[in-house]
Amino acid sequence: MLKNITINEQPIKIRRALISVYDKTNIEKLARSLVDNGAEIITTGGTSETLSNSNIPIIDINEFTGFPEMMNGRVKTLNPNIAGGILGLRDIHEADIIANNIKTIDLVVCNLYPFVEAILKKECTLANALENIDIGGPTMIRSAAKNVGWTCVIVDPADYTLLIEQINKGGNISYDFRNKMSRKAFSLTAQYDASIDKYLSNDMLPDTLNLSFNKFQDLRYGENPQQKSSVYLDNSSHHGILNSQIHQGKKLSYNNIMDADAAVSCITEFEKPACVVIKHANPCGGAIHNSIDTAFVRAIEADKLSAFGGIVALNRECTEYIANYLKDFFVEIIVAPSFTSNALDILRNKKNLRVIELGNINNFKSPLNLRYIHGGILVQEEDNSILMSSTFETVTENSIAETVNDTLAFGWSILKYVKSNAILIAKDCTTVSIGAGQVSRVDSVNIALSKLTGGAGGAILFSDAFFPFRDSIDLIANAGIKTVVQPGGSIKDAEVIEACDEHGIAMLFTGSRCFKH
Repeated sequence: MLKNITINEQPIKIRRALISVYDKTNIEKLARSLVDNGAEIITTGGTSETLSNSNIPIIDINEFTGFPEMMNGRVKTLNPNIAGGILGLRDIHEADIIANNIKTIDLVVCNLYPFVEAILKKECTLANALENIDIGGPTMIRSAAKNVGWTCVIVDPADYTLLIEQINKGGNISYDFRNKMSRKAFSLTAQYDASIDKYLSNDMLPDTLNLSFNKFQDLRYGENPQQKSSVYLDNSSHHGILNSQIHQGKKLSYNNIMDADAAVSCITEFEKPACVVIKHANPCGGAIHNSIDTAFVRAIEADKLSAFGGIVALNRECTEYIANYLKDFFVEIIVAPSFTSNALDILRNKKNLRVIELGNINNFKSPLNLRYIHGGILVQEEDNSILMSSTFETVTENSIAETVNDTLAFGWSILKYVKSNAILIAKDCTTVSIGAGQVSRVDSVNIALSKLTGGAGGAILFSDAFFPFRDSIDLIANAGIKTVVQPGGSIKDAEVIEACDEHGIAMLFTGSRCFKH
């Protein structure tokens, strides 16, 4: 390894270029500009054919290396004449270059086999995936990016215009441009390798976690105006808010995206027609019903004050009825798998309303949850578990009627998306009141009870974790609630159960908690 060397920061002349691209967008335009400015062009495979058909003079890779392409194109650019031509330092390796009759290469234009596109196809096998892993391309790209003092690398057709501008202004490529392209090239190969690693890994929580995301867009700001923010797209997934069709409305903000994603995650819990309203990352209303229109109205009116300015999510097509309701009620976003044409026509009158069409929502569940901490990252499986009410254990003298089983499953599914400590009260598959995000469970109980309207008859109270003391039970009893669902598992379980029996409350243990910090 060389030591104490410096990088050439002077402009370079493109005398010889190697072009080997899978994506041939505008490649003829770039090649012609290079030829017009006196450059030789070396090409491979399909690129040779494309440029030859456009009557652009080229030197085929076989001719340049003196070695044929072989093994169905697997071996073509892996050659000392290519590697030496790209990597040679013109001020240090001149003797080696001359002695080995190596012709220096000043520009590498290369993009890669579409690995991600290949693996996203349903029919893709492991053999297909492996065959779509580019070897020669990344080698050339990394070589050119490393030798940034003497070689320019281009990996994105979007940069051809910038390169052509420099070529046409005397043919000299500035160091600043080469350096920018070098960084972009290393980013591409890192992303490419991360995608391969992710596909081949059999471990959901591997020893090494390689993340790969592309910037989707810059946002106006983050959670607050003083925070810069961007949103990035997982290039191996075609699902989610960012891949949905946005029919209208203002540009999505950081908070909009967070809330919309939470809303979509929640509605995918349900098979029946469902509506969920999210406000500040918490559900404030939710309902299921045989009619999506009824589910929508119940979800909105469960806490109409909080729903104002919220995010509405549906798991069925948005109807004309729902659109008409929203004419006189303000929400930031409505998301649904689809919209009727009449609904879209009505919603267009609310120009600032974001209308997002999700398409198929069956694959919207994320397998992992990632959260950055100082010096590292926390990774866990998403809580995609579905608890059946039939598994809930009655631990009190009083029991409940089977007729409320649907509400049991519904309430627990919504509760999963409420920030802990979380208390939710539901009735007839509709949220009645929600207490979220308090540092003590009894505080969350008090909040939920304070928002309870219309009486407690038939209502069920859900807790995302166990009750540590009987104080919450006494409050619940005073409010008239006769059914409580909680995970259980406290050293005070016996005391809590005794309190329920004193008050004639039926209590069920789920055996599983659903904290959401």
